[in-house]
Amino acid sequence: MPRAQEKKDALADARSVGSASDSSADDNKLLEIGYVPSFKREFSNVATISFAFSIMGLCSSIATTFNTPLLLGGPASVTWCWILGATMCFTLGASIAEIVSAFPTCGGLYTASAQLVPRKQRAIVGWVVGWLNILGQIVGLSSTEFGLANMIWAAVVVGRGDSYQVTPGKSVGLFAGLLILHGILNCLATRQLARLTSGFVFINLGATIVIIIVLLATTPRSEMHSAGYVFGSQGIANQTGGWNDGLAFLFGLLSVQWTMTDYDATAHISEEVKRAAYAAPSAIFIAVIGTGILGWLLNIVLVLCSGPLENLPGASGSAFLDIMVLRMGKPGALFVWAFVCLTAFFVCQTALQAASRTVYAFSRDKGLPDRGFFGYNSTWTQTPLRAIWFVTIIGILPGLLDLASPIALNAIFAMTAMALDLSYIIPIFCRRWYRNHPEVQFIPGPFYMGDGAMGWIANVTCILWTCFVCIIFALPTTLPVTADTMNYAATVQPITGGVVLLSLVWYAVGGRRHYKGPQSNRTDIKPGNKDDALVSPPEYLEKADGTEAV
Repeated sequence: MPRAQEKKDALADARSVGSASDSSADDNKLLEIGYVPSFKREFSNVATISFAFSIMGLCSSIATTFNTPLLLGGPASVTWCWILGATMCFTLGASIAEIVSAFPTCGGLYTASAQLVPRKQRAIVGWVVGWLNILGQIVGLSSTEFGLANMIWAAVVVGRGDSYQVTPGKSVGLFAGLLILHGILNCLATRQLARLTSGFVFINLGATIVIIIVLLATTPRSEMHSAGYVFGSQGIANQTGGWNDGLAFLFGLLSVQWTMTDYDATAHISEEVKRAAYAAPSAIFIAVIGTGILGWLLNIVLVLCSGPLENLPGASGSAFLDIMVLRMGKPGALFVWAFVCLTAFFVCQTALQAASRTVYAFSRDKGLPDRGFFGYNSTWTQTPLRAIWFVTIIGILPGLLDLASPIALNAIFAMTAMALDLSYIIPIFCRRWYRNHPEVQFIPGPFYMGDGAMGWIANVTCILWTCFVCIIFALPTTLPVTADTMNYAATVQPITGGVVLLSLVWYAVGGRRHYKGPQSNRTDIKPGNKDDALVSPPEYLEKADGTEAV
């Protein structure tokens, strides 16, 4: 017994030393970039991968977007657009992962973008990318939370009967209550957040697998659709009212693009992750592949077991839920639907955590006119409580529009994907465009595709694909266009363009006075170039006493 205990103690000591070594290496990397470590590194590999999967919310995201491809392009659009979009999203995820590996800070691609351009452009590029990313994350949190509220009310309608009326007041009330609950949960210390997050992936993937198995088990073989309906021309059903079949088919991309977004959320917790330069990009890479493959299987099974197309989306307004009710019965469907809603709950939990870290990083760099108020970590929890409640309160505001104008609400929510995607491709483009500039030094991290053909193909493909998808996002999905049939993503381009323009005007008028780009918060160094207040590579930094920084 004593020897056994000695072995256990020795193993614990070894693990402690290894953990301390990893944290030290992570903190040294952060110091090299220019930031003093201010978070506890409590997220393990499992917790980080779980976070990356949870932010995409596989089955819940498909549940809220399944109507679009099914009812516009038809079953074949659901099947083929998912795998096409997932493949393209893989190139974007890989491109983001290698930048995150090189710059593992809670600023994510915002911090990286300013490092990948010449010094004179760093402040303006960091400003635009920072505001786009914050905009996309906060609005994305609001839209996901509002979607969760509607999913819960859809279950109530199914359970209590079609005559039950869900008023805007009920939707907004539940939405606000859920968001406040997530704000409270995010006030936990990092250790508790990591433990809570570790289980998300199992419920997320487990619910998806259960739905696949149960649908196949409860659907009679005679009622399953043919392969031609699922994969072939029999499954093309143009219900756009005027667009040609090709464009109607491509509208199926909207589901996968809405599901597989917010890739960089994992980057925003990288200062809380052990071995961040390895774990954060690996989690992004694994989550993109896993979500793409398992999501494709789920879509195939949903179409296979969907029943007559003319009966969808049913009284609940959700084709996903109606298919489950058809095959599992009302009690079984509502039981499984609870886990789908739980998955959406996890998406909101992780989205709020990521958004608050982005606000924290931007405030830390003086990007907000708050004198660094939100760039502060609580000494109690060592988490940014001020930023958490800022995001929570601001996130409630868009939902209140539903009380006055659902049209305006949908227009605001539709901004999410485009704002985030633009904030992703800007640093990817800058990294390649300025690759030979003497002031730009991209030092790859452990996750690196190289400067050969593979890296170039992935980077160029994801940039071109994102631009293409933004065009699809901007088109009305049905003709003729009315207030009820409008694709409010069509208003995104002018709104997003207006946000970029306003941010540039704000920067020119007042922002440039307090924002000089991502700035080091190390007290032992100062910028070595008076024109460069940015976080700089080591050769641009010197200690306060005039000697070179190490």
